[in-house]
Amino acid sequence: MTTGSIRKVAAGIAAAALSMSALAACGGSGSGKATLNWYINPDGQDTLNQLAKDCSTDSYTIKIQLLPASATDQRTQLARRLAAEDSSTDLMSLDPVFVPEFANAEWLAPFEGASAGKVLDDDVLKGAGDTVQWNDKVVAAPQWANTQVLWYRKSLAKEAGLATSKPVTWDQIIDAAADNGGTVGVQANKYEAYVVWINALIQGAGGNILDPSTVEDGRDAKVTVDSKAGEDAAGVIEKLADSKAAQPDFSTSNEGTSLGAMFPADGPGEFMTNWTFVYSNYKGLIGKPGGPKDEAEFEDLGWVRYPETVAGEVSKPPIGGIDIGVGAYSKHPEDAQEAAICVTNKEAQTALAVNEGLMPSRQSVYDSPELAKAYPADLLTLFSQSVDTGGPRPKSAFYSQISSALQSRWHSPTSVSSTTPEKSAEFLTAILQGKALL
Repeated sequence: MTTGSIRKVAAGIAAAALSMSALAACGGSGSGKATLNWYINPDGQDTLNQLAKDCSTDSYTIKIQLLPASATDQRTQLARRLAAEDSSTDLMSLDPVFVPEFANAEWLAPFEGASAGKVLDDDVLKGAGDTVQWNDKVVAAPQWANTQVLWYRKSLAKEAGLATSKPVTWDQIIDAAADNGGTVGVQANKYEAYVVWINALIQGAGGNILDPSTVEDGRDAKVTVDSKAGEDAAGVIEKLADSKAAQPDFSTSNEGTSLGAMFPADGPGEFMTNWTFVYSNYKGLIGKPGGPKDEAEFEDLGWVRYPETVAGEVSKPPIGGIDIGVGAYSKHPEDAQEAAICVTNKEAQTALAVNEGLMPSRQSVYDSPELAKAYPADLLTLFSQSVDTGGPRPKSAFYSQISSALQSRWHSPTSVSSTTPEKSAEFLTAILQGKALL
């Protein structure tokens, strides 16, 4: 089936879906003042609602429309709307991995000239800035940046004799936890965050899932997961799976399941790779179920850069967050881009970080007095350095297929072995070439 045929089929499906749904305001209020629909994910709703109010003007009102919680479902809903050339999709919050797909399909209105300069100036961290560029164009505005660090109990690390003043490896934390009654928390369910872990492990060993020089070639990209780096990554997963440090729900673990293992009623706690929200989460749970019992226990929470896959090879922390795209079919593209710049400016990013724990994509916000009051200085430095030097997932218009193909061959994590990279490379190549189905 040709690309054109695929788009026509998608458009037909989307049109049917839209005709059966009760769409909100479709670009106008009837009073001459435009309505800009902003489709957001559930993270940070309170602050995003306030930003919509603050960034509305005499010319337009920004109206929030809520997307599903799952990133995959978010992509599906937005893709259906845009494939149907829906003019009511003015602004959208996008997971960075979907930006290339949407830009390649010409569903995003690129920022040009002065607008592009405002979106992507020298203040934007490299890891975040890279996510909004496609074919030498600025196709979205980075709003907040996410990354992972290693969270741990200081007392557990001390008991294990693990020096966290310097980089630590996956081997070290697995051994430290297993030998001292602790655990290691990860995200290994069959979903996107598992691919985040796999990608970070491979990049941390000096490799990539796809050859970076060919990744924008789409279906012709060179698959490079079958490599020494892929074997090193598989070795980490296999070691944790076979270790006493693996948590009971290892194969179904997600961002939330291991949070309770940090401050258990009994036991020394854990080492856990997870996103930036963790600090605010535990701070808000002091004295409550699932959190530290008191301030003293909260002070036992430590953090250090994402673990090294291979000792001496600098780790590549995951890059995530949210980028704001403007729909190519919006009736008010200039207003929508002005609004996108507003909801991603320094003040907006400060509010998201302080109120919601969603960290900035701009260095100046990390340096602001507001964040200095809300977070420890060394944690802010760790976050910004991790975003600036982290590793993105493959920047491909076919990322959703790439992710699904990897999940199908690397899950369950208890079945991962030295042969997994080769098997996944064969399957992923076949998927990209249209010789296999997911």
